[in-house]
Amino acid sequence: MPFSDIIGQETPVSVLRRSLATGKIAHAYIFDGIEGCGKMKTAMAFITAIFCNGTEGCGHCSVCRRLAACQHPDLHMVEPDGAFIKIDQIRNLQKELSYRPYEAKKKVCIIEAADKMNLSSANAFLKTLEEPPGDALLILLTSSLGSILPTILSRCQRLSFSSIPEAAIEAYLCGTGIPEETARIAASLAGGSLKSALEITLEQTVPNRKNLLERTIALSLSEIAPLFELAEEQGNDRDKTLELLDILTVFWRDVLLLLSGSPQVANKDLLPLLRKEADRTSLEKVMERIELVFRSRQALQRNVNPRLALEVLFMGLARS
Repeated sequence: MPFSDIIGQETPVSVLRRSLATGKIAHAYIFDGIEGCGKMKTAMAFITAIFCNGTEGCGHCSVCRRLAACQHPDLHMVEPDGAFIKIDQIRNLQKELSYRPYEAKKKVCIIEAADKMNLSSANAFLKTLEEPPGDALLILLTSSLGSILPTILSRCQRLSFSSIPEAAIEAYLCGTGIPEETARIAASLAGGSLKSALEITLEQTVPNRKNLLERTIALSLSEIAPLFELAEEQGNDRDKTLELLDILTVFWRDVLLLLSGSPQVANKDLLPLLRKEADRTSLEKVMERIELVFRSRQALQRNVNPRLALEVLFMGLARS
């Protein structure tokens, strides 16, 4: 995985390239950013460069091929076992790091969803950071920086990963052969996540969104049954709920653009629906709806039940 394959993350890539060039590589990093923005790809590109030639992985040698398959003996991966990263996983990691590298100059561990360490595993991991093995490199990936112990944060070099620009996601999708219209819509719904954009193109999100939007904007407090039915249907899976919130955010952003006189909407194939909504609402109402969707997303981040979050949202969106 070369650095050149990473899109939209010029700043963290530049920092890591400079570290390689100067030989000043930290013993621990935290890569912070939304899911699917390239944190794992960047971590693998960094490790490949270190293990291969010190600048950029060639992609062809035995080392690069084994790293790409996650089969290199000096690469260790830790991810949540169920809901959390448990203390036994950290202890096993500590044991592995106590040994000398098999082939490479140093052992490397990537910890996915590092914010999922429970208190006991986080405290155990802190000991590793306080007394790091001289030949170990630790890379923590997180999309929830606030959930990581401050004592862990203070011992790592933090690199912030931004949301990938829509244009970059759209160009990447088109480059893989995805139709331009589908790529444009997927990029607008992905919230800066290439992973989400790819998932959207593989699912029925694009063709189904018109039906979801029509049902949502038709909700009324005078007929409550459809409200709860839609919440039950879309709230049985957290990822599905987040997907709906993305659809609603982009939709009302488009309505806001129309009300402001701009034709540059993402949902160009839904212009009649957008115009219908724009004709019967105001800028203030649209801003209120966007705020309601934002609060629902915050509730999900606090682990509120998705169905309950949608019920509250739909009651706020429903017309009286």
